[in-house]
Amino acid sequence: MERKTETATAAVRPDAVGFVLAGGRSSRMGADKALVLLDGQPLVAHALGILRDAGLAASLAGGQPALATFAPLVEDSRPGLGPLSGVCAALASTASRWAIFISVDMPLLPASLLHFLLDHAQITKTPVTVASVNGFAQSFPVVLDRAVLPMLLSELQSGRRGCFSAFQAAAERLGEAMTVIPVEPLVQCRQLSHPRGLPATRWFLNVNTAEDLRRAEVHSGSADRVS
Repeated sequence: MERKTETATAAVRPDAVGFVLAGGRSSRMGADKALVLLDGQPLVAHALGILRDAGLAASLAGGQPALATFAPLVEDSRPGLGPLSGVCAALASTASRWAIFISVDMPLLPASLLHFLLDHAQITKTPVTVASVNGFAQSFPVVLDRAVLPMLLSELQSGRRGCFSAFQAAAERLGEAMTVIPVEPLVQCRQLSHPRGLPATRWFLNVNTAEDLRRAEVHSGSADRVS
């Protein structure tokens, strides 16, 4: 079953790039999450498709060398330090001012959300932009101004590897506040929607376990097709 896309074609934006963070250990899944199948496609293909539907040139940040068959792969020079290390490596690899990062295990994100976050970041010139749902800010997806790279590297080198706290610290050191955009009002006023009609609370599902994968199958409709 082919992945449903939000747009038939999406012109590639020249002002930003997208990265899929794919370097996790997948310890709870018991296998490389990037290659776990959903709707007949590996999660890495779903994640890359979301970025491309948002009009972004898509690459992978970290992950096994075999993933390079799906998209250009930016190797993490310091593997084992978590996703923040992958974010830093990816930012260092691009000349684009803006970069969007999503996790490989979030297959239900709509491309429209990424498009909105990027537009908002570029209009407001905010260095860090994330979304929130049910009042909780999410680490990913995140739009970063490349100017935050030195601050993120400093956090990483200091042993502070948490992405969300590093994003906050980077924005503060640039004299800005991290922008957190609540998703629900945008859905209510029809500025955002999901191609399968999923409520916003389900967009941020992380597929970390076999049970999470089953839930994703139900939400994507694949469970109905095979039942």
